[in-house]
Amino acid sequence: MAVAVGATAPDLTLQDQHGRTVRLSDFRGPGGRNVVLVFYPHAFSGTCTGELQELRERAGAFEERDAELLGCSTDSVYAQRAFADGEGIEFPLLADFWPHGAAARAYGVFDEERGRAVRGTFVIDTAGVVRWSIVNPVHEARDSGAYLKALAEI
Repeated sequence: MAVAVGATAPDLTLQDQHGRTVRLSDFRGPGGRNVVLVFYPHAFSGTCTGELQELRERAGAFEERDAELLGCSTDSVYAQRAFADGEGIEFPLLADFWPHGAAARAYGVFDEERGRAVRGTFVIDTAGVVRWSIVNPVHEARDSGAYLKALAEI
């Protein structure tokens, strides 16, 4: 079961595609930023690539809303780096590689049978509260416009 709207977002500490440590809690509090945490199954897969390209193209709209985009999959830092470099993605892609899927499990979006995240997105405010979420089946892409709408309502 995915983390419910209104619940405190589980903290996470993961490395991005450049090996930098990213902590969700660093975005909380005064001067913090809202976070759009986007779990996706696999780097390089067709639907995931399309979704992340769309986020790349709309990154400025998220920046205007003072929101940090964070992608997250169970791929390694090295796979995330190759994927980000190949697609021109500059926002952090987090490696939920080891312990495998721990962040996805904490958010209730880990597919135990296949060892990957499903398509879960969580909009988290500066108090660390989940304000909006969506979980789609692996084969069903999400609409990033819905994320922007959710941010406008915070």
